Amino acid sequence: MDLIAGQFEQPAHPDGVLDDTSPADFSESIAQVPWAVSQVDRAVAAAREAQARWAARSLEDRIAVVRKIGALCKVHEEELARRIAQEIGKPLWDARTEVSAVVSKAGVTVDEGLAWVRGFMPGQPIGDGIPQGENALECHFRPLGVVAVLGPFNFPVHLANGHILPALATGNAVILKPSEVAPHVAELYARILVEAGVPPGVFNLIQGPGSVGAALTAHPRIDGVLFTGSWAVGQRIEEVTRGQAKMLALEMGGKNAALVLDDADENKALYDVLFSAFVSAGQRCTAASRCIVQGPASRADAFAAKLKKLARGLEIGHPLDAGVFMGPLASQAAAEKFDLGIAAAISNDIETLLQPETRAPRGLAGAYRSPAIHRIHRATGSAFEREELFGPSLSIYSADDDNQAIAIANATDYGLAASVHTNSAERFSNCLAGLECGLVNQNAPTVGASGRLPFGGLKRSGNHRPAALFSTLYCTAAVAVMRGERTLDLKKLAPGVRWDG
Repeated sequence: MDLIAGQFEQPAHPDGVLDDTSPADFSESIAQVPWAVSQVDRAVAAAREAQARWAARSLEDRIAVVRKIGALCKVHEEELARRIAQEIGKPLWDARTEVSAVVSKAGVTVDEGLAWVRGFMPGQPIGDGIPQGENALECHFRPLGVVAVLGPFNFPVHLANGHILPALATGNAVILKPSEVAPHVAELYARILVEAGVPPGVFNLIQGPGSVGAALTAHPRIDGVLFTGSWAVGQRIEEVTRGQAKMLALEMGGKNAALVLDDADENKALYDVLFSAFVSAGQRCTAASRCIVQGPASRADAFAAKLKKLARGLEIGHPLDAGVFMGPLASQAAAEKFDLGIAAAISNDIETLLQPETRAPRGLAGAYRSPAIHRIHRATGSAFEREELFGPSLSIYSADDDNQAIAIANATDYGLAASVHTNSAERFSNCLAGLECGLVNQNAPTVGASGRLPFGGLKRSGNHRPAALFSTLYCTAAVAVMRGERTLDLKKLAPGVRWDG
């Protein structure tokens, strides 16, 4: 269902119906969700009507509502996790980890994120630390107004929530268009916000496919678009908003590399690379899709052989079953796109070590794919370097030295995340300086970013609007204020001014 002006409703005249089916078992129908593009105008009107009153409320009032959202997400933690597992196939332990991040986001937003913009905001009196009086300099922060949040399917609650809470805390009204793959959990999240006391119209939910998102993005009365998804969709957002005075915060994926230097602890590196590549069935924007092993080619071959053995042992199963590491991909369409991407990437310079297979548990028909591992003997600019395949795929390279490893890692149009496995602080610093990424971890997986740090990438991975701790910055506009003297000093008149007043 949609949520508009505080009321849950279905479109009066639907344009179509979303068939919400579990990717773990295509025979399991979750919901039929009607949608209509006409709901966009209604949601925007409701948000614009409510936003000024919300911004005028005290900052402490808005903070209290955001904290309440976090508390209620904790109350509904298991229900949220089960809906995530059911709708996108994420194993229950993985879904619970996502919901844990949702719960903690409220505290991070109000306790740390607001510090970046808390100098002065609507609803907050000027307080300690703000220069006052004659010749004072101030920096005010005002909300953008009405923002659209376009949610992804891989973290259907966490990544949308990561935009929504900072937007609400800073006085914006929000319209969420979730992924069409996860409408059921989005509705539960919307009901939590209503229960938390978000006023009617301040948060709205509209369901539907890409055509609904396109209409929302292009709407002339939307002041900002907060998006997590693919480069291709990010490009379309930029196209439909060209010529509009609209803030865009775009996080558009990655082609992430794990660098394993010759002094690394091999077992630790093996586990971190395995986890980074195949957790969530490889459907994380920070997933490691490339592993670069420094040293002779024989070392990369041996490392690849061990990864192959470990990957074969990963438990693939129904997301609600115990002991499962990987569930299915999020939809049949996602699985088919992954298959096509792998097929297109293969060339004579690429050795297939592990072929992805449909490995469905208990005879179920679902979007299951086992890990794919390829050994790249010569980088040729294939899809393994260029394209975000967004599935359980890992390609392995060798590099003669650290600088060559950095060069291979940078040989992509993306620049989101990397990990460097080394026991040398100096060698890590060299890699940190050379890697063209927004996130660089040492002796840790590429996945699992901290909400207490900025989150964003370079090149095709983003547009220099990092999320996580910095989210409040793209939800506001800075306003510089200078205060002059109260009376005119005739001695300070500009040259050529004769004062006869």
